[in-house]
Amino acid sequence: MRSTCFACLVFLLGLSTRLLAQTRPVADGSSAAAPLVIGQTFTLSSKVLGETRRINVYLPAAYQDSATLRLPVLYMPDGGLKEDFLHVAGLLQVLTGNGGMRPFILVGIENTARRRDLTGPTTVEKDKKIAPRVGGSATFRQFMRTELMPEVTKRYRTTAEKAIVGESLAGLFVLETLLLEPDLFDTYLAFDPSLWWNNEQLVQQGATLLAKSSQPKTLYVASSNEPGIVEPLARMEKVLQSKAARHLQWHYERMPGETHDSIYHPAALRAFRVVFKPGQ
Repeated sequence: MRSTCFACLVFLLGLSTRLLAQTRPVADGSSAAAPLVIGQTFTLSSKVLGETRRINVYLPAAYQDSATLRLPVLYMPDGGLKEDFLHVAGLLQVLTGNGGMRPFILVGIENTARRRDLTGPTTVEKDKKIAPRVGGSATFRQFMRTELMPEVTKRYRTTAEKAIVGESLAGLFVLETLLLEPDLFDTYLAFDPSLWWNNEQLVQQGATLLAKSSQPKTLYVASSNEPGIVEPLARMEKVLQSKAARHLQWHYERMPGETHDSIYHPAALRAFRVVFKPGQ
């Protein structure tokens, strides 16, 4: 009993010490640390996906300084705080601040099952082994079209202009969306897209699918030095050169000094300057 009471006393003394340390006023006039807020976050219960998704939003200074300004929206898969949201939001902040690009609202979609959402169907057994479930890109697009986009329009002052950016499997999703549902966005940015998926089916069908839309679209593609990425992209470039309609403005940037792991940030910097430049 004595040992038990002594242990309880030690625990309470330790707890009191920690509480005092946490609540003790900061000396010398400095303030206590507070959260650093760079944007907004909310959750969206999706009937399409059958799950709740977290959405992270960056609002440019121009938007926050106005009560009436409407801005276009840049949607981003891989948009979690531990994914690509922070560094892409930083690019938007810097480039809009120095006049390098037009301001956009950034909407990051945090992943729950990345390889499920960003891949289309495949007949290749090796592809199927990368995750318990693959091939859910059409459902993910439906979520964006019928649930996420209306929610963003309801919450924020937006224009009709929409863009999407992604790398690797998210880049595959970007190109698949351009080819299968081109009118969902106006601008498509894909870095190191995984066009090897399903034996390069998108490359093989590219010529036919490019004719699906007659509305003006913009495509920016960048590639690193990654084997297995650059080869199908080179084949897709030939398709674009021979079959891209006049309404599609496209640019292919080779970045051999970058790896698959490093390409996102420098490619996004170049792409934003090219396709979102002021006055465009």
